[in-house]
Amino acid sequence: MAGLSPMMAQYMETKKQYSDCILFYRLGDFYEMFFDDALTASRELEITLTGKECGLEERAPMCGVPYHAVDSYLSRLVQKGYKVAIAEQMEDPKLAKGLVKREVIRVVTPGTITSAEALDETKNNYLMGIVYLADRMGVSVADITTGDFLVTEVSTDRALFDEINKFSPAEVICNDAFSMSGISLEDLKDRYHFTVSALDSHFFQDESCRKVLREHFKVGSLEGLGLGDYDCGVIAAGAVLQYLYDTQKSTLDHLTTIVPYATGNYMVLDSSTRRNLELLETMREKQKRGSLLWVLDKTRTAMGARLLRTWIEQPLISREEILKRQNAIEELNLNYISREELGEYLNPVYDLERLIGRISYKTANPRDLLAFRNSIAMVPHIKRLLGEFTSDALKELEQELDPLEDLEDLITRAIVEEPPITVREGGMIRDGYNEEADRLRHAKTEGKTWLAELEARERESTGIKNLKVKYNKVFGYYFEVTNSFKDLVPEYFIRKQTLTNAERYTTDELKNLEDVILGAEDKIFYLEYDLFCGVRDAIAAEVVRIQKTA
Repeated sequence: MAGLSPMMAQYMETKKQYSDCILFYRLGDFYEMFFDDALTASRELEITLTGKECGLEERAPMCGVPYHAVDSYLSRLVQKGYKVAIAEQMEDPKLAKGLVKREVIRVVTPGTITSAEALDETKNNYLMGIVYLADRMGVSVADITTGDFLVTEVSTDRALFDEINKFSPAEVICNDAFSMSGISLEDLKDRYHFTVSALDSHFFQDESCRKVLREHFKVGSLEGLGLGDYDCGVIAAGAVLQYLYDTQKSTLDHLTTIVPYATGNYMVLDSSTRRNLELLETMREKQKRGSLLWVLDKTRTAMGARLLRTWIEQPLISREEILKRQNAIEELNLNYISREELGEYLNPVYDLERLIGRISYKTANPRDLLAFRNSIAMVPHIKRLLGEFTSDALKELEQELDPLEDLEDLITRAIVEEPPITVREGGMIRDGYNEEADRLRHAKTEGKTWLAELEARERESTGIKNLKVKYNKVFGYYFEVTNSFKDLVPEYFIRKQTLTNAERYTTDELKNLEDVILGAEDKIFYLEYDLFCGVRDAIAAEVVRIQKTA
């Protein structure tokens, strides 16, 4: 489009790369959309459509949403099946020379959304990859909010539909062969209410799929991951992982394990059986109330609710595993006081699996860290109580629980008890955690006192009775001396400005104070943000320990 303004040309270049997405383009405090994206978003989000001069004869259709409220708008678009690419400002507009550099930092899709308000905390939000080869189908599911990553293989359409029923994915990606196998993608969309898209063949190259899995899990061979017998499943898992890398543009460090499973390990329940037994929802109203899950679900945490749902969807068939679970339940039933006490300790526990997901993604705010700390503070008490039990399942749980006391201590030392939600406005790092932050905070609050003390000292030492410290935006802080006292000005006073009836001076000490006071506010915001990111990264580095405990 010749004639476009430089900013709109930059926008169109980005849009070309993400043509299948609605592009949220950061301009100041808003994410703006233009042209067809603006028409779609204004209709779906019911927001005002305006226009912008773009260098063409007609104004470009435009609409926008405030950056601080973006999650709710994202959720609504994604729930309607749209993909959204988020283009962020990659440099401070004040420091940028020319156009501010912008890059797409993430693509949000139904299977990759991480916003808490968009997700049901009692169920997983799965992305499913399906690969159709001659006589087999590879199936892989991943939930990036919890770090779950599973893979299997099936040989019939019916077995595939059983897997889809079991996991109820929010989004499905597949290869062209699957879309041409006779199974209608439109029929799947209508029947299961998920988005489904056939991806380019490069996602399903056998060698690239194996390579991405080896590199992600840092293994020399896929045998070490238990994937030796899953040739077709490996392609499905590799495609899912590549798709997540492409859309999330992060290292996905919280995907720490991949679990291969044989569909024969669990009782096979086809869709009509699940529906007729009303396992998760009633047959007529499609409500949880009245279902088996509703009867059984007295869980205290979101993680427990998801686990119970998984157990109901995948009943055990191994006698040994069934008895192991029953023995644990019997022991809990026989120990009423300990069981109730366990429940009390579980009540304050937040969703650790999704919290560590947000921490790894670097989207967690200070309040998320406090929720994390308050949750892991319960672990030592839960571990102590589990130590009283003797059944195998509960003993194993006790042994596997890591109290994470070092992380609890780090957050307690670093983060104030009532931090702001935003991470770039200061006020979140505790006094005593960092010397430089303390000094800047002190400078910000004590600046007036320091100036008054300096003024009194200089007045005393020079004998200039009406010497005053003043400030304006052009000259900053200065000493003002009237002409009648000019003779008393000492040599270390440096002239700044001459007025009709007075002179303005500075000194090295006043300059230093000025730098400290004026720079303190900006510096404290940047420093606190860096310190907060350091704490968040230190927690993210322990993702394996945290997931095991969660």
